[in-house]
Amino acid sequence: MSVPGLEGLLAGDGVRGQHVFVRADLNVPLDGTRIADDTRIRASLPTVRRLLAGGGRVILASHLGRPKGERVPRLSLRPVAARLAELLGTGVSFSDRCVGPRAEEAVADLGDGQVLLLENLRFEAGEEGNDLSFALRLADLADIYVNDAFGTAHRAHASTAGMVPYVDRAAAGELLEAELASLQAVREPVRPLLCLLGGAKVSDKLGVLSALARRADVLAVGGAMAYTFLAARGQPTGKSPVEHDRLDAAREVELAALTAGRRLLLPVDHVVAERLEADAPTRVVPEIPDGWMGVDIGPETAAAYADEAGRAGTLFWNGPMGVYELEPFAAGTETVARGVARSSARSVVGGGDSLAAVNKLGLGDRIDHLSTGGGASLEYVQGLKLPGVTALER
Repeated sequence: MSVPGLEGLLAGDGVRGQHVFVRADLNVPLDGTRIADDTRIRASLPTVRRLLAGGGRVILASHLGRPKGERVPRLSLRPVAARLAELLGTGVSFSDRCVGPRAEEAVADLGDGQVLLLENLRFEAGEEGNDLSFALRLADLADIYVNDAFGTAHRAHASTAGMVPYVDRAAAGELLEAELASLQAVREPVRPLLCLLGGAKVSDKLGVLSALARRADVLAVGGAMAYTFLAARGQPTGKSPVEHDRLDAAREVELAALTAGRRLLLPVDHVVAERLEADAPTRVVPEIPDGWMGVDIGPETAAAYADEAGRAGTLFWNGPMGVYELEPFAAGTETVARGVARSSARSVVGGGDSLAAVNKLGLGDRIDHLSTGGGASLEYVQGLKLPGVTALER
């Protein structure tokens, strides 16, 4: 998928003196007013720096949390403005409104090479509703539009899609371009293609499971959703979470893989516990007994999945293999992470817990691409169009 990038915008004095609206992903975790993790802020810096160096007047916009159209003080982006100023080494103005007279005044005060951060877009109901009047008010702030928020590119919101036709020029930022290029390698892989999918529910990833069952040479499933697949095969799952209304869907995914000549791998051993607590006694078993629940893939399964990574030409991993947030149940995910890092395959890792495992083990620099967009990456690799990307193509 080809979208215009920053190079075209920056040619000559392309952005000098121009108001550039940058839709960034600054949806950071907060502990009160303290930013607990500034990874997403740092990811936005290359695009912002290039635009500022080109003399652009940068208007940064983002959402934070889910305020659902209400002004929620604890979800203000004001702390993000302070952190941006520290990282950029320059002043960052802040508008406590994203549209209206105060936002317009703040935009008018911008000089070349200066940056303004608007308040949380989702404080306005028109953002998620993709309301035309709200989209037009955003577009009126800018001459140029840049989308650098891959994590929201699968949402047809006012700031990701609705406003784009109403600005003079539009392009993808560096982060969005990098995401698309890396995920395109999964859509057009060097084979064999291995996809490792974990997480809680089949229903959350049914679309990507169905698509990858046909496309991936090997689809290896872990996490709680593996128990729904095992139950669909008639295997015992004890007290493990099973989506009984998705058993037929799991069977259809497995049939699709078989029909396409692909391999679907499920756990052959399990770490089990009687309760979901870090101090609970555990066992490793080939089948889950009554009264016990699966909390992680077993060591044989983890080793097998890691070995598959070593044979892959392209590798995509999204989702943990167990209840990774509890240390005693993290071994399967960490074994897979090490296998992915050792692999010579073109590797893409996304999803919060998968990224956390890679970073915890200090393996991030051995992965070709760490994707910032969980839902967006899953939709893209299954071949769906992303509204935020389609808007730029126009």
